[in-house]
Amino acid sequence: MYLYFRSTVTAHDTNEYQYMQFSKIPTLHFQKSLPRLPIPKLEDTCRRYLNAQKPLLDDKDLQNTSSYVSKFLANEGQSLQKQLLQHDAENSHTSYISEPWFDMYLRDRKPLPINYNPFLVFIPESDPKYDEQLVKATNLVISSMRFLKSLRENILEPEVFHLNPEKSDTNLFRNVTRLIPSHFSYYGAYLFKAYPLDMSQYKNLFNTTRIPELEKDRIFHDPSAKHLVVMRKGHFYAFDVLDANGAIRGPKEIAACLKAILEDNRAPNKHPVGILTTSERDQWAQARSHLFKTGNQEILNKIDSAVYIITLDDEVLDGYGGMNFEHSWGDGVAVLRFFQDMKADISKKPRFHPDEVGELAKESANIERLEFSIDAKSESLINQEIAKYRKWTDRLCVDHIIYEEFGKEQCKKLGVSPDAIMQLTFQLALYILEGKLVSTYESCSTAAFKHGRTETIRPCTLATKAICTAMAQNNSKLSKSELKKMIKDCSKAHNVLTREAVMGQGFDRHLFALKKISEKSNYNMSAIFHDPAYHAINYNILSTSTLSSPDVLAGGFGPVVPDGYGIGYMIQEKRLGAVVTTYEGSRNASKYIQTLAHAFKNICDVLHT
Repeated sequence: MYLYFRSTVTAHDTNEYQYMQFSKIPTLHFQKSLPRLPIPKLEDTCRRYLNAQKPLLDDKDLQNTSSYVSKFLANEGQSLQKQLLQHDAENSHTSYISEPWFDMYLRDRKPLPINYNPFLVFIPESDPKYDEQLVKATNLVISSMRFLKSLRENILEPEVFHLNPEKSDTNLFRNVTRLIPSHFSYYGAYLFKAYPLDMSQYKNLFNTTRIPELEKDRIFHDPSAKHLVVMRKGHFYAFDVLDANGAIRGPKEIAACLKAILEDNRAPNKHPVGILTTSERDQWAQARSHLFKTGNQEILNKIDSAVYIITLDDEVLDGYGGMNFEHSWGDGVAVLRFFQDMKADISKKPRFHPDEVGELAKESANIERLEFSIDAKSESLINQEIAKYRKWTDRLCVDHIIYEEFGKEQCKKLGVSPDAIMQLTFQLALYILEGKLVSTYESCSTAAFKHGRTETIRPCTLATKAICTAMAQNNSKLSKSELKKMIKDCSKAHNVLTREAVMGQGFDRHLFALKKISEKSNYNMSAIFHDPAYHAINYNILSTSTLSSPDVLAGGFGPVVPDGYGIGYMIQEKRLGAVVTTYEGSRNASKYIQTLAHAFKNICDVLHT
């Protein structure tokens, strides 16, 4: 049960309303002293790369790939590594992966929706009245702005991974580390076995967008803007959520603006300009350029600079609150922190209440309709994109599974990694369906380092192959105790890969950076990068990522290749779950989900012997 206590006086001009947190340690206190992302030794990367190829290649192909790797290690790899190390030494303010990773995202011409827009859904509130659209939207807006203001005032709690929270997530930790100069503060935290994480991406949670341009997009950021943009039925609206002094407007003022938009009875827009953002990036850049030329520059600038965009659309089913983000500027750590802090804020102390909806009639709503000027050319482009997008989304298949009989708690009791079990289940399900293993990507954050992004865990290992082969054969002569030992061996192998990736010791980002240097050189690109096996391991049939949190009802993303699976999964104390996406005509999400349930059950049966 939630008990809500609120004052009868207006209190939105107080610091308690304006800020979400009042951290003793400045938000960016640890940023200057974060360790730099290490560049792995070339021989380690080559060894790890070959190990990842072993379960995927037959003997002949593995022999060929081994030959390419040996030549690379002995010859041009040494030169490329030397250039990478030199470039890294000359750019000590950042990480070696930051520039090429941004460049990779911004040069990609694929449409952003589905491809580069992961989503997260909030679990419902305990009182359904607080999930009503107007109430929920108002509270999410207020909490998001409280987060923003705390971040900008440097009083948001720093993001710190506490290895032992009972000893480090304490007042002692905060009192000691805040007194240590910023250039050395990380090492003070380290003595508490606490690891501050990079927060350089957080500013881009707000007032940031990706502007389409020919060949390469750019990130646009305008922290001076004070307005939100709202989308409803294909129409755009704007209103200031901060006043002229930068203070968050009162709950009833914000609610009144949202209510006015919800009650604007215009029919759905026949020519919704937003659909143009779903097109291939060069096409969107050209369409946007035409919109500029036809008198829409001010509106586009208003949308680009908004704190963020909120969508208020109606669905036949019950509605949920969620978040969708574009991936080029940042990764899951920043987004999940924002998501969790908002959820905690709206649940513990919502600022707008259901019984106040009736009081909004007397509130003035100062909203602006953003009306595009659409000529025949833009109208034609919009109609084309509507048809293309509908055809695209009609091919997208989405299904999910929640497995209630197993979770983190039981995994720990049985001495296996919950993440390893999830990844093994994904492999086993595919093996049952297709009788083979495929290239698999698991995202892992390297936010423990300055300007770290992500590294890849390659969960398809020889240990995985052994257990999948054994469990998929109904006539297996192995006992359950032998199978259990194999699962534990698989878990141990996975834990090693995870530790390496978290510490910046995977092979994917390192090879990616070396490849980029090779492409820029005057010589032919190294043979290792022309190897079909290199292309195949980067063609990820199974693309997986987790943002596990009790606040997340579901999360997911599209397949990263046309015939692949996009798997967003969660690991909670007493349950496991996944949202799976595929494209019709290639692979079948629902069939895979059914097989996942079977694979979960088989693995559970073995582990409980």
